[in-house]
Amino acid sequence: MSLAPRAVLVHRTTEYEELLARHGTHGQAAFFLSARGRSVEAVRERHERAHRALAEVAGAVPLAWRQTRVERADLDRFLFGPEDVVVVVGQDGLVANAAKYLTGQPVVGIDADPGRNPGVLVRHRAAQARRLLPYAAREGAAVDELTMVEAVTDDAQRLLALNEVYVGPPGHQTARYTLGLDGTDAPAEAQASSGVLVGTGTGATGWLRSLWEQRSSSLALPAPSDPRLAWFVREAWPSPTTGTTRVEGLLDSGRGLRLTVESDRLVAFGDGVESDALELTWGQTIHLGVAAPRLRLVH
Repeated sequence: MSLAPRAVLVHRTTEYEELLARHGTHGQAAFFLSARGRSVEAVRERHERAHRALAEVAGAVPLAWRQTRVERADLDRFLFGPEDVVVVVGQDGLVANAAKYLTGQPVVGIDADPGRNPGVLVRHRAAQARRLLPYAAREGAAVDELTMVEAVTDDAQRLLALNEVYVGPPGHQTARYTLGLDGTDAPAEAQASSGVLVGTGTGATGWLRSLWEQRSSSLALPAPSDPRLAWFVREAWPSPTTGTTRVEGLLDSGRGLRLTVESDRLVAFGDGVESDALELTWGQTIHLGVAAPRLRLVH
């Protein structure tokens, strides 16, 4: 007998909850913010809107379903099942945080604070959850299959990201490495820079786009569902031993970048989550390309 669907409600700790954890009471949090010209009431109102949205979504889960909740900080320890319908209640970035831990489960993005989020990934309102959840569990539900980026090291460490993967120094030092491209006979180029960014069409609305605009690039950035990636080298430095001829490009499915570390320590992390970084040491190689899994985001 197949299991009934399980609604997994993904949420994050609110700013108000973080303030209470730090300062102990509402009054102390209010004093702390007022000394900086901010009002605790505005923060509490956002907290209440987020919790109302979460409660409304929880109440919309069909009675025959199972349901559970997972906080953002616990995603790396949570086991998603094939029968899950993942309901992200929060901001666009929370969808990206969850995406790397999924294996094809449908995702419903619920905007917990309409008007404050772009709504690129959290496209729906809490009031629509009662209709959306049964629809998402159906075979053939309309979804956007969003391309993801994958980083794999030569010792089999693996990282997935929905927006982008950054490879570079953990601080403000210079990253030294050689950069090679799959499918070309050209030799790898030794480079010194502040890091390399490889991103998707979804990420092309954020960090990736800022680099694209900064250098007035002529590259056509991919759309979210395009099976292509864009990549940029940040602040490449020319010297007698390092070059700057490979600083941007596009990667089709099946092609990738090879980066071999020539520094004491570099890191690779996805979607801005530095706490979940891969550690890279001298001589280690990391390969970056289009990931096989895709995020299935419900219309």
